[in-house]
Amino acid sequence: MSTFLDRLFGRVKLGGWLAVVAPLLAVVFAVLITSGVLLVAGKPPLDAFTALAHYVVQPSGAVLIINFATQYYISALAVAIGFRMNLFNIGVDGQYRLAAVVAAGVGGAALLPGVLNIILVMVVAVLVAALWAAIAGLLKVTRGVSEVISTIMLNAIATGIGSWLVIRYLGVRSGNELATKEIPPDSRVPGLSVIPGTSAQVTGFIVLAAIFGVAYYVLLNRTRFGFDLRATGRSESAAVASGVNVKRMVVTTMVLSGAIAGFAGMPELLGGSYKYGTNFPTGLGFTGIAIALLGRNNPVGMAIGALVWSFLDNSKNSLQLVDISPEIVQIMQGTIVLSVIVAYELVHRYAQAAKQRRVSRELAVPSQPEGAAA
Repeated sequence: MSTFLDRLFGRVKLGGWLAVVAPLLAVVFAVLITSGVLLVAGKPPLDAFTALAHYVVQPSGAVLIINFATQYYISALAVAIGFRMNLFNIGVDGQYRLAAVVAAGVGGAALLPGVLNIILVMVVAVLVAALWAAIAGLLKVTRGVSEVISTIMLNAIATGIGSWLVIRYLGVRSGNELATKEIPPDSRVPGLSVIPGTSAQVTGFIVLAAIFGVAYYVLLNRTRFGFDLRATGRSESAAVASGVNVKRMVVTTMVLSGAIAGFAGMPELLGGSYKYGTNFPTGLGFTGIAIALLGRNNPVGMAIGALVWSFLDNSKNSLQLVDISPEIVQIMQGTIVLSVIVAYELVHRYAQAAKQRRVSRELAVPSQPEGAAA
């Protein structure tokens, strides 16, 4: 069995196996742990998983899963850009929320008509989020402040500024809700009717998310900037030796991460509630961190992770139909995040050991002398 696995790992690229085997191991492990918790609680695991599966086969449930996954995916891309350079941008949550507040105020004012207003809203969101993320980058390169600490603090500040803007300047009270003015009907992004059997529409931003995924891959793997970014993340000293301006790369990467983060709230603002209020989605940045880890910063892996996460988030209430607490889903999500890290390391170590054994066997085989008869 060991020889078979060694040959298998020897023929397939390590990155490919890490992208497939490790997440599968993590999900299987999470299912086993969750099943154990359910059994201890006296609940049948099969009933729980059947209830979750029943939700996704319903057309309306599938649409909701895809729409939430789109937001999660954009957030994960923003986080992943920083991860590829060993920058831990925890501030995505504050960046997209502050961007959404300002963009909602601009969009509600209807300064431009129709599609032009949509473009203006997205440009404002990108600029606000990018500038907010740049603060953390500048603090890191000028004062040596860890981006982890600065982005955590900036999240709190962004929340306070956003609330102040809504209360003081942008908010319009409607009953008990205080929110910005609604985006005009001619400035809303239409949905896509792609799933038969339901009137619910898939968010139009799924197209933009797909474009971002392709652009992310091309930028990091097919451009000089992407090479410099990855090189800096692996070894700053080597990057400096090759002529890379590390400080500039840090600021640029944080700005780029923030710019993508600015789009995370746009599916809700331009294709959902059309305003920023108390019901605006929160926590997308932290969900993006989990999905980026789950997908190992790979655009396809993160897409699958976003769908899995959205499926668990949206289907958990169906567990109440079989008298099971929805909080069991949180146990599954937490277990997936922890186990996927362990699984990646185990697969990586086994693949490395398999490669070393293969090289050792090849070196042990004596080469045939020149001129020897066939």
